[in-house]
Amino acid sequence: MGIEEKLPSGILLTSVEKLAGYARKSSVWPATFGLACCAIELFSAGGPRHDLARFGMERASATPRQADLMIVAGRVSQKMAPVLRQIYDQMGEPKWVISMGVCASSGGMFNNYAIVQGVDHIVPVDIYLPGCPPRPEMLLDAILKLHDKIQNMKLGINRDREITELEADRLRRLPLLPGREGPAHQAHQALTPQAGAER
Repeated sequence: MGIEEKLPSGILLTSVEKLAGYARKSSVWPATFGLACCAIELFSAGGPRHDLARFGMERASATPRQADLMIVAGRVSQKMAPVLRQIYDQMGEPKWVISMGVCASSGGMFNNYAIVQGVDHIVPVDIYLPGCPPRPEMLLDAILKLHDKIQNMKLGINRDREITELEADRLRRLPLLPGREGPAHQAHQALTPQAGAER
């Protein structure tokens, strides 16, 4: 017997975080950054067969100031990297990035000086989408995963606390950091002879 059963029909109870998350995930406008063959699959996802409009994403922004999702589709050259960063910086907060395809995620088959070996060297990436090129269905799955991440994002002081906890957790996983009690640090301590111990 909760309070929900005493309310008349048509009234919903929720938190501000959940309401804001629902509104944000339902109105993500992408700033498409098609650089190579992955862009063709991205355009196909916007067509009638896959229909990005059902997620409220049919409006691809020509200006970054009206977009909050950057889909990097294809390999990023060293010459294009500053342009990509400038467009990312012009996007309003909050903003998200999907790295579409193996070339955007890790450089792919282009292991040379001209191609950036992963777009995460330039902008923070939220979702990595593998494939060469990934199918539109895979892009839709990545968008749904991003929607879940957006819906469950904390706000205000809770967001700051969540970021601090995630950073501390990542630091604990890094190997051989002094003062951190992660598994790699404990293994290193077990293998290192202690000062003053007999040999």
